[in-house]
Amino acid sequence: MTTTIRDDYDARGGNYMRSWPHIIRRLRPATIQAHLIHMVLALVVIQIAVSWHVISELAEDMLHEQIGQTALQTAKTIAQIPSIREALQAGDPFGEIQTLAETIRAQTGASFVVIGDHAERRYSHPVPERIGQTFVGGDTGPALLEGKSYISEAEGTLGRSLRGMTPIFDAEDAIIGFVSVGYLSESIHQSISAHLDKPLAYIIGMSVIGIFSAVVIAGRLKKLTLGLEPSEITNLYLERVAVLQTIREGVIAIDHQANIRVANQAARRYAGLSLDERFSDKPVASVIPEAGLEQVLLTGQSEFDQERTVNGQELIFNIVPVFQDQKIHGVVASFRRKDELDLLAAELSRVQEYSELLRVQTHEYSNKLHTIAGLIQIEAYREALDLVVTESSGYEEFIRFLSEAIPHPVIAAIILGKYNRAKELRVNFSIDRDSTMSDVPKWVSQEKIVTIIGNLLDNAFEAVVHQPPASRNVEMSFTDLGNDIVFEIEDAGLGVAVDQLDRIFEKGVSSKGQGRRGVGLYLVRQRLDELGGQIMITRSGLGGALFTVVIPKE
Repeated sequence: MTTTIRDDYDARGGNYMRSWPHIIRRLRPATIQAHLIHMVLALVVIQIAVSWHVISELAEDMLHEQIGQTALQTAKTIAQIPSIREALQAGDPFGEIQTLAETIRAQTGASFVVIGDHAERRYSHPVPERIGQTFVGGDTGPALLEGKSYISEAEGTLGRSLRGMTPIFDAEDAIIGFVSVGYLSESIHQSISAHLDKPLAYIIGMSVIGIFSAVVIAGRLKKLTLGLEPSEITNLYLERVAVLQTIREGVIAIDHQANIRVANQAARRYAGLSLDERFSDKPVASVIPEAGLEQVLLTGQSEFDQERTVNGQELIFNIVPVFQDQKIHGVVASFRRKDELDLLAAELSRVQEYSELLRVQTHEYSNKLHTIAGLIQIEAYREALDLVVTESSGYEEFIRFLSEAIPHPVIAAIILGKYNRAKELRVNFSIDRDSTMSDVPKWVSQEKIVTIIGNLLDNAFEAVVHQPPASRNVEMSFTDLGNDIVFEIEDAGLGVAVDQLDRIFEKGVSSKGQGRRGVGLYLVRQRLDELGGQIMITRSGLGGALFTVVIPKE
């Protein structure tokens, strides 16, 4: 039974021991306010301990010296009293020394006033029974033998005391006795404690102020850190570093003074900066001035999908200002190489064109199949056969023309796609059969030509789609003879208003009325600027607008 109880106790004891780390963890401060209060409390405790030690030591030393000097001066004064001297020489037959000594002790607050002769025999003492006995303490030697006045500390019949000792001289300057005025050490310590009340109150008051200040500062700090605790700030920092180094986009952040705060590795690569150099706290104007971050810092306006050239690299920037309390505290910019985005856009464009081509062909062939099925049902076999032959030969002939005139699949595909789109819209789209575009230099991006042709044809189709069927005409011609690539697209629409000629290529401006996006011609102008080309708008022979595009080969 005893063994069982002990084992249970040991087991519980083990649990208690294992629970101590858990208890300690729970006692650790969890908030920044608790952290600061704990630190201030620790600092206050240390400050109180040090201050109390220093102040008490100084107070004790000062009071010890002051009381000792008071005792010595009192003893010297008593030694100069003629009646004391005469009574001591006569052996004090009437007890005058005891009476005078007690009177002086009561007036000065001393613990004792002892007057003795050369043989150390007492003539006065707070305890009358001890008069006539030998003085206790063993510290009368310098006074009786050398005639010195001094302060000493010794153990007497009343206890340990601080004494002022001085000799008594007769008329011939011979030592006839001594005077000892003393204060018990116990009373001195009580006096020191009384003098330390005010310093203690001051220290406690400063401690309370320190704790209160810690609470106020912690609240202010919590506000400055957006209410986040230290552990949360640490996690955010580590997560930010991981995110910045993981994302493929370049990221640069600046503060309100336009100094760089963050620049990830992708930003360094895209902008052609050193991967090892430290850019923190450097002005962004001295590192990457072409980005335009300072302008956003001044205006507070976000900028999206802006093309900028930095160190020879074409980049697409998105720049956003950082606001707090309606004040700009900095700017963050993300960017990627334009050619990467162009590759994605080109791939998407090809997929969209292919999808559109399949959709249009499916719709067109569905209509033709329904027509052929109807002709067969009414037994018009000759007409059905003629329709099949006409459709097959016409489409095959157009594809053969494109493959011979344009040996560039990307450019041929966009024209074929728009040809099918025109059929769907019931637009008469024709291409000059003398056109050719076989000599396109490698430096001329075919994707940019696709953007130009596609947007101009879409613009022409939309210009005639609401016209009467007979007036829905769009014509196209192109040539690469000479030093330039030239193509013309004209329509039978309403043309471009004179007041819009200067603004038609601006973003958001459309010749098709309100509610249209006005992006197509803006993209055309951008791609032509990149290729060093130009575009002209004149009146078409069909009655609408004629767009002439010229792209230099060199």
